[in-house]
Amino acid sequence: MSSEKRWIVLAEDGRHTTLGRHTDPTQEEIERAAVGLKAAGLGGWLAVMEGDYYRSRCRVDLLMVREIAPGQVTWDAAMTAFHGLRAQALGPSH
Repeated sequence: MSSEKRWIVLAEDGRHTTLGRHTDPTQEEIERAAVGLKAAGLGGWLAVMEGDYYRSRCRVDLLMVREIAPGQVTWDAAMTAFHGLRAQALGPSH
């Protein structure tokens, strides 16, 4: 099982982007991500993702660090959307 950890921004619709794998994100990177989310009309969170997104047998855990852009859905709803998008990316047999 992969123990890869990375900093991500999780949008309320389940999409995510990586901010860093080997270093903590800077405040400027976090602020840019927040501006991008707001410009897209989305809320989102700074989070830590652990696991391999592309390995179907690998569990992926998300840990919320903090909200960076207010949104319309809860953290739990965003996580559910994230896992749904991951299942789609991995294909129908997963």
